[in-house]
Amino acid sequence: MQSQDINSSKPEDENIVENKELNIWEALIPVFALVGMLAYNVFVFGDDALSGSNQFILLMGAAVAAIVGVFNKVTYDQMLAEVAENVKSTTGALIILLMVGALSGTWLISGIIPSMIYYGLQVLNPTIFLAACVIICAVISIATGSSWTTSATVGIALIGIGDTLGISLGMTAGAILSGAYFGDKMSPLSDTTNLAPAMAGGELFSHIKYMSLTTIPTISVTLLVFIIMGFSIDTTGSADTQAILDSIDHTFNINGWLFLVPVAVILLILKKTPPLLALLIGTLLGGVFALIFQPEIVMGITGATQMTFETGYKGIMNAITVSTNIATENEALNDLFSSKGMAGMLGTIWLIVCAMVFGGIMDGIGALARISSALLGMAKSTFSLFASTVASCLALNVTASDQYLAIVVPGKMFAKAYRDKGLAPENLSRTLEDSGTVTSVLIPWNTCGAYHSGVLGVGVGEYFFYAIFNWLSPFMTLLFAALKIKIKQLATSENPA
Repeated sequence: MQSQDINSSKPEDENIVENKELNIWEALIPVFALVGMLAYNVFVFGDDALSGSNQFILLMGAAVAAIVGVFNKVTYDQMLAEVAENVKSTTGALIILLMVGALSGTWLISGIIPSMIYYGLQVLNPTIFLAACVIICAVISIATGSSWTTSATVGIALIGIGDTLGISLGMTAGAILSGAYFGDKMSPLSDTTNLAPAMAGGELFSHIKYMSLTTIPTISVTLLVFIIMGFSIDTTGSADTQAILDSIDHTFNINGWLFLVPVAVILLILKKTPPLLALLIGTLLGGVFALIFQPEIVMGITGATQMTFETGYKGIMNAITVSTNIATENEALNDLFSSKGMAGMLGTIWLIVCAMVFGGIMDGIGALARISSALLGMAKSTFSLFASTVASCLALNVTASDQYLAIVVPGKMFAKAYRDKGLAPENLSRTLEDSGTVTSVLIPWNTCGAYHSGVLGVGVGEYFFYAIFNWLSPFMTLLFAALKIKIKQLATSENPA
């Protein structure tokens, strides 16, 4: 889930384009082409696929969709208009990505992230670390209503702590995202938590209460697995903790006052300050605290021997905009204490824009509506209706590359079907969240997958298996549907579940 007010247009107001000229097989041609090309591209390039080749493959998939559209009487202008709307809807997300890069730069040179790692190493040992990541991120996300903010702040610090403890980055990222999406999903401050009941025709707090029936068991299983993993993982970093602590302490001025900055950012978001403004303030405060607590670091970035206004300005601006590397006595920490600033987010932005081009043309030619309609036609029973909703959400996360569309399109398509079967809207809104919201982070070219992998510095392929809460959620909602557990009926309906 993204932060509140992240988009410049309301997702629920998005128009779903229908094209009666297009049949289901034609609608699926771009999907099959995209999946095939991406599979081969990843086979050839491996982890380097996200460096640029996957982006071009998304454009190739868009070209295939455009050809299908031309043969089905869709004009170039119509397709381009939908692409423009899609890209426009991600404006806020793209700016937030730039601000996250800026914030990570000033939080590094100010000593905020090193201090989090320093104190965290003394509290979080390898045995409880993964489970603690889940709980910490869940609490932060519930409070802020944003998994994006959680990743950009405490998530970055936890990745650093996990790395120094010798724990797999994929494991740590999976635990972070599991907690972040649980908290964000259950938070009344989250935009997607508000969007799902709006699409289904339900009420926010009734939706959250009903959603907890599947979400609590899922997070419980997730925590149990991470606790077991904590007792079984073989770490290499715990023996060197003291040497690492000494190295951090020697390089940075570790001070408890530095925590005022992340606390201030969290408080701003709790006060419903727009996330962009909160991140900007956090970035600027990080710069001020860098000048106060880490003047030697700032001078070292610029190569100056004396602190002047120009030196301070140049050091802070470099940290905000370009790559910054802080050398320590411990070789293992040198990669950890580096930041790419705003420039480091450009690859992720590139990926999102290309994904939006593909999703926009798929929507513009009517393929998204046709695929959802076909799935709806397969729903003959209550369980098949739930299964069709899950499949539709997953398909849209893959094809439209945006979690909002994975909620909006199935929400609009399936609302009447749920009512016709006498099912309360909470059934639909819960299923939209269990399958549309949380799985978006598992798709590399989805805006959420691209964002979190970019911010945490961990590829989707590395954390996919360990993001247990995210991939387990759709299975849990299907299990409840199959066993007819807590399938809420419309108050006025006499139809059985």
